[in-house]
Amino acid sequence: MNDSSWGLPPVAGYVGSSERPPAGPAGPVRDSGPAAQTRPMSIVPAPGGGEPERRQESAGRQPRKRAGRNLRAAVGVGLGLGAVVLASLFVYKPAFLGVIMVAVVVGVWELSARLAERKRIRVPLPPLVVGGVATVLAGYLDGPEGVWVAMAFTALAVLVWRMARPPENYLRDITAGVFAAFYVPFLATFVALMLAADDGHWRVLTFLVLTVVSDTGAYAVGWRLGRRKLAPRISPGKTREGLAGAVLFAMVAGALCMQFLIDGGTWWEGLVLGLGVAVSATLGDLGESMIKRDLGIKDMGTLLPGHGGVMDRLDSLLPTAPVVWLLLLAFVGAG
Repeated sequence: MNDSSWGLPPVAGYVGSSERPPAGPAGPVRDSGPAAQTRPMSIVPAPGGGEPERRQESAGRQPRKRAGRNLRAAVGVGLGLGAVVLASLFVYKPAFLGVIMVAVVVGVWELSARLAERKRIRVPLPPLVVGGVATVLAGYLDGPEGVWVAMAFTALAVLVWRMARPPENYLRDITAGVFAAFYVPFLATFVALMLAADDGHWRVLTFLVLTVVSDTGAYAVGWRLGRRKLAPRISPGKTREGLAGAVLFAMVAGALCMQFLIDGGTWWEGLVLGLGVAVSATLGDLGESMIKRDLGIKDMGTLLPGHGGVMDRLDSLLPTAPVVWLLLLAFVGAG
């Protein structure tokens, strides 16, 4: 999620940080968008037809600040993604499994591309893509045992594939490759594990609703009441008040979902589930913010207008999936 979604606007000039922009391979990364200009410049012809003067407009005529993202595009893309998810989830469950696989492939590609661009880390992409899809499929068909076997072979394939290139930076590249395998496909596989249950569509819907509600609560409360920063060195836009809003909204939604959507669930279990989702979603959001700050980028990609890349939408979902799967397993069983 974005720094501005928790209440405090990002500092102009660099992706929400008050620190000096980090230097990448092409020099310091700077925000060239509207947020980087505090006052627009006007061109005034000089007397006698000379070189025109560039003057700053007076502070009194400063235009209203605009959001850094296209809100209309963001809403449209969000509604479109929601329609695809709900249709595939409730019409034909294996179709939703395909949605998970597509998200994994694109997410791995975005992460590997940014690592190559910003850090010159060349992760072996083909074994990550094939292994990621196989891991998700194994989770749906064979359960946790199949997931671990698929992940082991994926890590082995990363090590072997990288041997085709010179040995320089071998350890760096395979370490990043194994990290990418666990960060994207492994965590996403817990959604497939939820989906495999008899009531899997309701479990996945609960997982998605609670994660979205948590982020919505953080935005709503943080925007209105946010004053104290939560983690200023990682994501300056997030506030403690926003975190409280995420916890409150998610716990209420959890109680309702467990009571009315999950067979055998109770409202108090929903409170625990909502708390777990709010904490894991926040940590996941901060974790990806840490990665992007280290890479010196604002978004992982540009595939989704108004949202950034697919990984920018998965940041809070990925670490939340195992938490929801484990708590549902403890509360109502495997299904």
